[in-house]
Amino acid sequence: MTFFYLLTGFVILQRLLEVAYARSNEKAMRRQGAIEVGARHYKWIVLLHVLFFLSLVVEVWSSEGGLGDGWQVFLVIFAIAQGLRIWALSSLGRFWNTKILVLPGAEKVKKGPYRWLPHPNYLVVALEIGALPLVFGAWRTALIFSIANALLLLLVRIPAEEKALQQLKS
Repeated sequence: MTFFYLLTGFVILQRLLEVAYARSNEKAMRRQGAIEVGARHYKWIVLLHVLFFLSLVVEVWSSEGGLGDGWQVFLVIFAIAQGLRIWALSSLGRFWNTKILVLPGAEKVKKGPYRWLPHPNYLVVALEIGALPLVFGAWRTALIFSIANALLLLLVRIPAEEKALQQLKS
């Protein structure tokens, strides 16, 4: 269970630091005239992530916290996702945010992983939601939240972000 607490604690701390970073970026961008798009769905993204961690903890506790079959593979996938996360965040720099903010006149970022993928951070989140629970054999959490995340991203978040990015071109 120690490894579970360390890894889960690391990810939760990482999320909290990202929220602080996002808020700092948001304040700076709003001072420059940025506007938020898609604010109505943001609460569902936050809820999904909170429920993901709660489900992970409950499922791992109820199974007495052992490592899952093939845990090493899932830990490597998780580690790769962390590298991609750092690359994506550093490529966006001051434009990275958990909200969809549009800064009129700004150019779309096309460096780092954004050269090849339109939404690399969403790939990171999908990999994490799938891999982290499977390190500990929490396959129900991995399955349920992978599906919920995919639906939220594909049906709501990415279309809203694409619409916002189109505004940059106008």
